[in-house]
Amino acid sequence: GVLRGGAPQAFAGAGRRRDAIVPAAMVFRRSSWIVAAAFAAVSAGACSHDSVRPAASVNASSSAAAAAATPAPIAISPSDVAPPATQTGGFDGARAYDQVAKLVAFGPHPPASDGIRAVQNYIHAQLQGFGCAVDDDDFNAQTGIGNLAMKNIVAKIPGTGQGIILLLTHYDTKRVNDFVGAEDGGSSTGLMLEMARSLCGRPKQSNAVWIAFLDGEETQSQLEWLETDSVYGSREMAARLSLSGDAKRVRAVILADMVGQRNLVIPRESDSTKWLTDLIWRTAATLGYKDVFVSSAVQVDDDHQPFLHRGIPAADIIDLNDYINLGYWHTAQDTLDKISPRSLAIVGHVILESVNALQVKFP
Repeated sequence: GVLRGGAPQAFAGAGRRRDAIVPAAMVFRRSSWIVAAAFAAVSAGACSHDSVRPAASVNASSSAAAAAATPAPIAISPSDVAPPATQTGGFDGARAYDQVAKLVAFGPHPPASDGIRAVQNYIHAQLQGFGCAVDDDDFNAQTGIGNLAMKNIVAKIPGTGQGIILLLTHYDTKRVNDFVGAEDGGSSTGLMLEMARSLCGRPKQSNAVWIAFLDGEETQSQLEWLETDSVYGSREMAARLSLSGDAKRVRAVILADMVGQRNLVIPRESDSTKWLTDLIWRTAATLGYKDVFVSSAVQVDDDHQPFLHRGIPAADIIDLNDYINLGYWHTAQDTLDKISPRSLAIVGHVILESVNALQVKFP
């Protein structure tokens, strides 16, 4: 995502305005600057949900190094500890945080790298372990740096009817030295892995729920965002849904991206389908999260756009502006210590209850 217009302090590069734009909206497009920083990646150990978690430094050149790294503690402040899953509809924010830590431990994993192949194997194995039916959709993308092999991984939870509720995350990291993407890519992927654990064993509801882990969201050839060199996984999935005829079965698409940072504030994304955004934000308000899901508007280019372009209702849940202002976005400082288990729990709770609301809306 990139800021198109908006407050100068949130400006992240030379974004362009659209002709039609929500007057109060700030608009983002990804990848417009980079700050050199010391690399500090960390990984959680076993799923202990205490306020101090083991972590590991990661050799960026080898995902295998993560497994042998020496643990080091990361302190989680009491205000960032996830509430018990019994208070968040069964979604476990502490488990989601552990998943983020494990993804970070693989080190950088841009498309077609050894790192991403290890992450793909991990995601697939986790989903199978949760009892999910899993489809691997392999494809080749002609990018700004050549033809790259990519893979979308889709967990499919069947329903009793024909409808599909589609949840999205991207799991690739930006092609930047030492960038592990704890927030950008890691937070939403850890969240969706926990979502799969929660949903795959539940009794069937009227609509199927598909959880898609998308490759190739980031621009490959340069730091600045290019519409023609990004969102490869979502473009591929939207095209396949259209070709198969399944697009007409999709009732709603909910994308999560950059949802784990501390002091999370998520504005409405103004390109997103209004009725779906209303449903999500109304659900958040009912759950007591009006201070997180706020009424201001931003405009973001992201993985929901290819679905919108094909007439499929879609909404983006993202807090990009705050991470830009903190100076961590697309830098080697996007590390696990920036992630709040409480933020993951809140967003996971809202998405889970929004799925339930969609099941009622589309019986």
